Amino acid sequence: MREQGRELYRDLPWRRTTDPYKIWISEVMLQQTQVSRVDGRWQRWLARFDSVGALAAADVADVLDEWQGLGYNRRALAVHRAAQAIVAAGGEFPQEASALTSLPGIGPATAAGIRAFAFDLHGVYLETNVRTVMLHELFAGREDVSDREIVPLVEATCPPDGGFARAGGGVGDVGGADDADDPRSWYYALLDYGAYLKRTVPNPSRRSSGHARQSRFEGSRRQKRAALVRALLARREGASIDALVDAVVAEGIELDAALAADLLVELSAEGFCHETDNLWRP
Repeated sequence: MREQGRELYRDLPWRRTTDPYKIWISEVMLQQTQVSRVDGRWQRWLARFDSVGALAAADVADVLDEWQGLGYNRRALAVHRAAQAIVAAGGEFPQEASALTSLPGIGPATAAGIRAFAFDLHGVYLETNVRTVMLHELFAGREDVSDREIVPLVEATCPPDGGFARAGGGVGDVGGADDADDPRSWYYALLDYGAYLKRTVPNPSRRSSGHARQSRFEGSRRQKRAALVRALLARREGASIDALVDAVVAEGIELDAALAADLLVELSAEGFCHETDNLWRP
């Protein structure tokens, strides 16, 4: 698997840094989003919010605005809240898995990705491409394979902490580890081999017991929520429910005032917007 990964290596921009903040943003953006869409948007994000402190200090509407087009607006709220939590704790980006997963929006896989790519630390990075490789190579012909079976294999095959991690190196240090035998290089290899497999063979991920097709977006509640967020961001001075409905309908999306009111209350509870004097604002 290592040889296939080396041959298929993708020189992606977020692989040219070990800054945990930059790695974290790339990991969140890449969740259920194509690499081609993230390349460009990641750079633009960093130009606007160049550090965890800058992100923490930003207005939530600006964060949501910059996230538009990447899908799943909850992720933008989560990174904003997580940045504020990191700054409140002193501003140092955590390395320990438990500290990372205590932050909003960071689950075990994202934490393992940050640990591997920023700090070269051992961990279980069970991302979709990694799962694809494991299913293809180690569970050929098997159906309904659970992550419970895959996790021990991911943990066993991941190399120990890399050289600069063992030596106590800081962010940006390279150290003397064998580039072919550290968590960062290993997971890059699995990611690239998995991406290749998805293009060349029937998607092995479908043999995972957790595989599920994404629900239809067109006409869904999720589509209407996203459209309302866009309408709110375009009217930061405030807008009535009727004005927001008109804006959403102008996009060709069906929405009535009753459902809009329900969705706005839902979005408000999650931190996307607030209502003052019958006007809604992000």
